[in-house]
Amino acid sequence: MGFFDKEIDITRNIKTIEWLKSELLTDLANLFRTLAGGLREEVHESIADILSNIILISYLLGRRLGLSYNAIEMKIENKVKLGLVENHDVEKHYGDLSELARHLNSSRIKGRNG
Repeated sequence: MGFFDKEIDITRNIKTIEWLKSELLTDLANLFRTLAGGLREEVHESIADILSNIILISYLLGRRLGLSYNAIEMKIENKVKLGLVENHDVEKHYGDLSELARHLNSSRIKGRNG
């Protein structure tokens, strides 16, 4: 790969990062707009779609910034564990972190066996 090719690749990567950042902001704005309308049964699908986009874009942005998907997932797991140890409010009141930890563990087990 020559100098010119490396320059094009760097430029393309920067453009992709900027595009992903823009998409992330757009999806966050869409989430706030949807939530401002109030939680109704018919918006659950829309919220799930927006949140899945935010997660997907976060993974892709991390990858473009030099992080592996595994490194991102390990950070998530560590944050869940820390929240459990510190008995974060969302865990104390709802048990969400315990449920998420079980989900992540069961997904990993399915991935290995599937």
